Amino acid sequence: MEQQMRSSGNSPKGGWLSTLIDLVLSYYARIISQPFQSGLVWFLGGLGGALFVGWILFPMALYSEQTQPINFSHAIHTMPDIGLDEPTELGRCLHCHSFRNDGTFAGIPKLETCMECHDDPESPLGETAEEKKFLKQYVANEKEVPWFSYYKQPDCVYFPHIAHVKMGKIDCRTCHGDHAKTDNLPLYKKNRLTKYSINIWGKHISGYKANTWDRMKMDDCAECHTKTGHEENNACFVCHK
Repeated sequence: MEQQMRSSGNSPKGGWLSTLIDLVLSYYARIISQPFQSGLVWFLGGLGGALFVGWILFPMALYSEQTQPINFSHAIHTMPDIGLDEPTELGRCLHCHSFRNDGTFAGIPKLETCMECHDDPESPLGETAEEKKFLKQYVANEKEVPWFSYYKQPDCVYFPHIAHVKMGKIDCRTCHGDHAKTDNLPLYKKNRLTKYSINIWGKHISGYKANTWDRMKMDDCAECHTKTGHEENNACFVCHK
């Protein structure tokens, strides 16, 4: 009777779990020792090829690249000694990227803002070719610069800058990166299907986000609201009007 109980599965130390583990280990050992026969090489090759096409070749085809009409150095324009009365970096940012009287955000400055300093097409304030181009092509003709907007949201999205900058005390670089120290404008990359900038839909198609400003999708807004204790702002009609 005792011998029957031992042989019926009540074996000490191991049993079915030990057998299962041995089978799994032996299976993976065979895969590693015989990669071609087991199909491991073909699987990894196919996976690598799919990732290469999906994460590298596809974004190259999906996004078009365009340079801005003229280059603009944020580093020069945010220096403390350029004549602005703003004592802080944020104040100097808001001098050009300002709020209107009704609280809405003006966004990219109009030509009249630039002409507060660059008012004479014959007298550039620096030696750069880009400034001379700006003065001759735009200031002299009173023509707005057709800037490409990196951060234009879909029409169905309502984003109040004043609630985030003035009330929430969120620094500009949290969403836009440290543009204040850049000498050159990055390429404008537009999605050929949606027509929106890569800065909105994400710089990495894999979804990887190294910085808070790498992407401006709904999930990123909800993540920030949750971290700052404002989960109530994740309701649909707070941002979608």
